[in-house]
Parts: sequence; C-alpha cells; structure tokens
Amino acid sequence: MEVSWFGALCDDDYQYLGVPDPALGSSWEHCRGITLEAERNGFDNILLPSGYTLGIDATAFAAGIAPLTERMRLLLAVRMGELWLPQLARQLATIDRMLDGRLTVNIISSDMPGESMESAPRYRRTLEWMHVLRTLLDGQPVDFHGEFVDLTLDPPRASTVSGRCPLFYFGGFSEAAKETAAEACDVFLTWPDTVAGVAATVADMRARAARRGRRLRFGLRSHVIVRETSEAARAAAAELVNRLDDEVGAAIRGRSLDAASVGVRRQAELRDLSDDDGYVEANLWTGIGRARSGAGAAIVGDPDEVVAKMQAYRRVGIDAFILSGYPHLDECDRVGRYVLPRLDHGHLAPLVQPEGRLIDASGVAIYKVPVCKRLRKDCG
Repeated sequence: MEVSWFGALCDDDYQYLGVPDPALGSSWEHCRGITLEAERNGFDNILLPSGYTLGIDATAFAAGIAPLTERMRLLLAVRMGELWLPQLARQLATIDRMLDGRLTVNIISSDMPGESMESAPRYRRTLEWMHVLRTLLDGQPVDFHGEFVDLTLDPPRASTVSGRCPLFYFGGFSEAAKETAAEACDVFLTWPDTVAGVAATVADMRARAARRGRRLRFGLRSHVIVRETSEAARAAAAELVNRLDDEVGAAIRGRSLDAASVGVRRQAELRDLSDDDGYVEANLWTGIGRARSGAGAAIVGDPDEVVAKMQAYRRVGIDAFILSGYPHLDECDRVGRYVLPRLDHGHLAPLVQPEGRLIDASGVAIYKVPVCKRLRKDCG
C-alpha cells in the first residue's frame, strides 16, 4: 500500500470550508511546511496539484522542495499541452535527478487556461503527449507525426536516475479519459465513491487495460477526518462546514477547469444520495464537496474506522491512497499519528533484484535496469 498526502498548492486549505484564511493560502512557506511535515510523518508520496488561477506553480515548487526532502516521493501534476513537450521532458528529468529518482507524475488533461476544447480531441491530445513524453523520458528518439504533436527529435541529454520514465498517475471518468488511461497510464486514480462504486471502476479499468495487454495499479484520491472517537470525527466534519455559505461553495466549485466533468457530476450525485448528515455510506461523508470541485468526500471516523474503510477499498483493488484534510498541517499530523502506524505501507518503493529486474512489491516487473548501487536504507 502507498499512502500519500496532498500539497495544497492550489489554494485549497481551510480551517472552515469557504472561509479563506491568508495564513493558509498557497505560498512557498505554507506548502513547504505541509510537504516537510508529510515526510516527517512517514507518508510515501505527496501530490503537488496544478491550477493556473489558483496558487503557486507546481513544477517550480517541486524543484525548490526537492533538495529539502530525503525519502518521500513527489507526485507532480503537469497539464498536457501547457508547456513545450521537449522542455517538459528536460524539466521532469532534472527534477527526478534532484530527487535521486523519487519523482512520479500526475497527468492532467483539463482545458488550457483560456481555451475550451471538447473532451474527445482533448484526450487525443493528452494521449499523444503521454506517448511522446514517455518516449523521451525513456531516453529514446522521437519520430511522431500526429494530430497534435509533430516532432522528430533525439532525447535530451538530461535523463532520469533510472533512465526510464517515472510512473504516470492519471484520473478521468469520461469514455475518452478511461480509454486514454487504459492505453498510457501506470496508476489510475479515482475519486471518493462507495466501496461498490470503486469496485466497479476498478473492474472496468482492468478490463480496458487487459484488452491492450496492460496492467494498471489503482489509487483513490480522498479527504480524511480522523479523531480519537467516532463522535469526535463526525463533530469535526460538521464543524468544518458550519460557516459555509452555499453560494460561496458553488462559486468555489465553479472556478475549476474541470467543474463540468463526468467525475464532478458523480461527486454531486453522491451528495444527492447522502443522508441528512451528508453520509452516503458508513464513514463516507460528502459534505466537503459542497465547497470543492473534484474529490468531494471524506473518510470520517476513529482510527479503526478509517483504517477499516481504507482496507475495504484495498480489497477491491486500491493500493495507492492520496489523502488530504483540513487544515492540511493539522490533519497530516493526525493521520501520521493515528492511521499510518496501523497500515502496512511504504513497500511500493522500487526493489532491485540481483539480476537487475526492477519490481514492485507485488512482484510485477516494471523494467530492467543495472543493479542499483545506491539503495536507500528504507529499501533494505
């Protein structure tokens, strides 16, 4: 199991949802604190989100924070089409070098700032970018002439530590998004849903990948509210939204470039199906979605309940969790104290076998590399 935290670079940190606090705004100082606290608390990775109108730049932040971390991976969100592709490959390879091989990449396929493109062509563009970006980061020359990319180019001299492309994490729920994911991503990310809903998504994506001779890993992007007792956790959830004006919440949801996506509509459906307190099933609270586009639900409960819910998702195929909570520094500490010690996590760091096969914890070969001479202590 891989358990990650959320870097809140996109101005998404609150004491009370919908009530901005300048001290919690996206800044180098605040987001650096969240990232370093996540590493101290033992998280395996941290998502650095990207939003043009919201917060500081994720790629610049990743380069700045890289030398300050020692163990944790960075999951850097990059929008396909936003930068010149060869330059993006150089930037990612350089940051991976700064991290000593600890970079992972969250592929984003939303509209560019100021543009509006239909879903199907936008995902065709994303797929072309993913293929060419992977080729360059694999250290291979590109001779690609597609609808959106027309490029004949040798790979940059800058390369990743492994010489191979970092893992691509990717989420999306439209038909075009799912087909793109099945074709080109490594870890498919889904948003909060009932356990049965997540199981159906995993089964669907496994079948799509299998038709292409591929296998995917699966991740869940969710908020979490954990307290020593179930009653205290539910009270904290209610407190989080007790100053929320519904018009302000709707404005916050509408700011996102993916505010009208299939996935966002599903989060709204879950809110409609919830009980009077906002719970759509045991320990799954949809109140956060009242003031947030994207992942709109939280796992809520005492430590045993939160772990049990995560294990329920794990049984249906989830092995990577990207968690967040409000305020992010405080909830990071609570999850580090109450949840992480109860989980068997952190074993997805690449392991190198004597013959040079790089494998993950499930025994699935990722790629072949020369035997690593710089294994970290936590890898054994």
